[in-house]
Amino acid sequence: MSLVRIKSVVRNIVEKADGEPRPFIGLEDVESGTGRLLVGDLPLKAADDSLLHQPSDVLFSKLRPYLAKSYCPREPGTATGELLVLRPGTEVDRRFLLYVTLSNAWIEWANTTAYGTKMPRTSWELMAEYRTWLPPLEEQRRIAEFLDAETACIDKFVSVLTKELRLFAERRSAGVAHLVAGGDTTERRPSKLEWLTNVPAHWEEVRLGLVSRMGSGHTPSRNKPEWWVDCTIPWVTTGEVSQLRNDRIEDLVDTREKISEIGLANSAAELHPKGTVFLCRTAASAGYSGVMGLDMATSQDIVTWTCGPRLNPYYLLWCLRAMRPDLLGRLAMGSTHKTIYVPDLQMLRVPLPPMNEQLRIVDAIRKQNRRLDTLVDKVTRQRELLAERRQALITAAVTGEFDVSAASGRGIEE
Repeated sequence: MSLVRIKSVVRNIVEKADGEPRPFIGLEDVESGTGRLLVGDLPLKAADDSLLHQPSDVLFSKLRPYLAKSYCPREPGTATGELLVLRPGTEVDRRFLLYVTLSNAWIEWANTTAYGTKMPRTSWELMAEYRTWLPPLEEQRRIAEFLDAETACIDKFVSVLTKELRLFAERRSAGVAHLVAGGDTTERRPSKLEWLTNVPAHWEEVRLGLVSRMGSGHTPSRNKPEWWVDCTIPWVTTGEVSQLRNDRIEDLVDTREKISEIGLANSAAELHPKGTVFLCRTAASAGYSGVMGLDMATSQDIVTWTCGPRLNPYYLLWCLRAMRPDLLGRLAMGSTHKTIYVPDLQMLRVPLPPMNEQLRIVDAIRKQNRRLDTLVDKVTRQRELLAERRQALITAAVTGEFDVSAASGRGIEE
């Protein structure tokens, strides 16, 4: 057993591809922290800037956001130049090397040595100085076999929990759709809306513009720096979708960017009152919605509805969230960047129950979501703890913190 610099037992292979189509591995193809691929069949590519690799190699990402991405290829091929191609010497087992690159110690070293601001990365020259515990080859194989078995067991539990989370999400969405359509009312009639089958017989179905005032926004000119001084007005852009993506937040009370009074006055942007409902209509943000928790302005990528006396903004919010699949599937245009165009949104129709029913529906949705979100949080925490245990187990095994031979057979329940 010895402590060695990785460069003394591992080589970095930088053989460029020759333009021949080969199975190609990109950063997005590798699952973070597991050493597995996320795709079944790798695409054939002939990228000249990619690196050749062999089944004897271990691939490791040198970009900071993806440092936990490592993989042992099963066949010869090519990989993006953002992956280091590490080839172990005769004294290193490839599977053992894979687990070394998945360990906390290795990733911490990569984080420490990363350089650059826009896209921090490490390099082979820096990673080559990493010092690793290197037991005899036979023991490396025992450690790798132990970790194969233990991580497979943990991954099975994680898979079960992930399926539960998916079912909770489906149940939550179905419950919202059921409630905004008055699903508990027995006397019903067919609906004229594309996203509903039927509604309570006494409900109306109206064009949204008849019960609310539609609006939008604008971006003050960036060529006028004086318009971007003393910015205090919250400004809703597509960047706010990160807060809204899981549909837990109803009210948006803070924005990443703000605009100034002079910017507002010299652009087509307008100040919308608190309680205005907004919908992102473009790119990856398309279809996500919220309610303004303060008076706010928006960019041109946002459409708004200020509700009249017959429409509760939170009922409208949950209608928009329930109809998101229809908005994206039927109205969104474009293959790469989806956009829902304003004329289509001007014709949008919604079910309209009496106000007292709208309020009851919103209350029922909130109660259902609180119950399900509590379960989701518990399952999510269980999954996080398993991921932490997996990582700690790998790190302890490859750094010699415990005797794998003594631990074998005890299982993860301990």
